[in-house]
Amino acid sequence: MGTDCLFCRIVAGEIPATIVRETATTLAFRDIDPKAPVHVLIIPKEHYADVATLAEGDPGLAGEVLTTAAVVAEEEGLLADGFRLMFNTGPYAGQEVFHVHAHLFGGAPLGPMLAR
Repeated sequence: MGTDCLFCRIVAGEIPATIVRETATTLAFRDIDPKAPVHVLIIPKEHYADVATLAEGDPGLAGEVLTTAAVVAEEEGLLADGFRLMFNTGPYAGQEVFHVHAHLFGGAPLGPMLAR
């Protein structure tokens, strides 16, 4: 991906992030505008625009993103009370950065899944 992808630039080390976990293929870092006490973004290092493209293009990597999310949830102490893992795909879902990323939320009751 070109240098205009924010998350590719984070992977490349060009933009700082508070990294909580890194594997050979994934990166997990704190959201700069958290919506819950724990709000971590989990991304594949390789660029895919959204979760549908990732699942079709590399199902194994999609699984690695989920595995990283589960490990981070455990490390952040979220397993006992629960957590939410959310992928926004496309403009109707509110996707703002078009590099697939999972939002891991937890640390407090999260309320309804959708605002009305």
